[in-house]
Amino acid sequence: MSTTASTPTPLRPAPTGALSPARTLATAARVLRQLRHDPRTIALMLLVPCVMLFLLRYVFDGSPRTFDTIGASLLGIFPLITMFLVTSIATLRERTSGTLERLLALPLGKGDLIAGYALAFGALAIVQSALATGLALWFLDLDVTGSPWLLLLVALLDALLGTALGLFVSAFAASEFQAVQFMPAVIFPQLLLCGLFTARDAMHPALEALSDVLPMSYAVDGMNEVLQHSDMTAAFVRDALIVAGCALLVLCLGAATLRRRTV
Repeated sequence: MSTTASTPTPLRPAPTGALSPARTLATAARVLRQLRHDPRTIALMLLVPCVMLFLLRYVFDGSPRTFDTIGASLLGIFPLITMFLVTSIATLRERTSGTLERLLALPLGKGDLIAGYALAFGALAIVQSALATGLALWFLDLDVTGSPWLLLLVALLDALLGTALGLFVSAFAASEFQAVQFMPAVIFPQLLLCGLFTARDAMHPALEALSDVLPMSYAVDGMNEVLQHSDMTAAFVRDALIVAGCALLVLCLGAATLRRRTV
């Protein structure tokens, strides 16, 4: 009596834990191709911060010094907000459509996926920050004491922080509407406590202590350092490193939220 040997089912290759430049670049290229077919999203990312700065300049047309005082801070805040909105909604679409589930079924690590998204949106953040900084300095006459390159650096770090926050919160939303609802919870408290409206040391001690752990506070502090000092200061380096470290930490948390099954 003969027996038929069963053919073993081929195993799907598991994603590797190490980051792969090839897989990361392929993911970033795919995201950029998708964004290329969505001109409204590109306009939101690139033009809205510039429009807001333009409006702000002429809101304070009779008081140019006021624009100089808060314009540098908002140069970092506006990119953070727009990148948060766009990234959270774009990532949520891929979660709810099943795209992320299909991608995670491939030999693609979570780190490759998050790094690819961060790289794609980070490239747009560079363009966005350069446009907003150039507009503020050379067309709206924003008066800063320090180097424009330092101003651009902080604006870029803020945009990357917004990207990281958007990737992270998209894991906790079930619809695009819910993703937008996270903005009051994640962005507005930072906006109120970052020192834009009043000095942080003039706040209630409990609120001052809370502002000390919010990354937007250090983004505003970094912009103010460029506004007031001609050279790079130790405080500026500290603020920039904190914003960059927060962005990296949130990206790691975002990678932890990726699951083999999405809903």
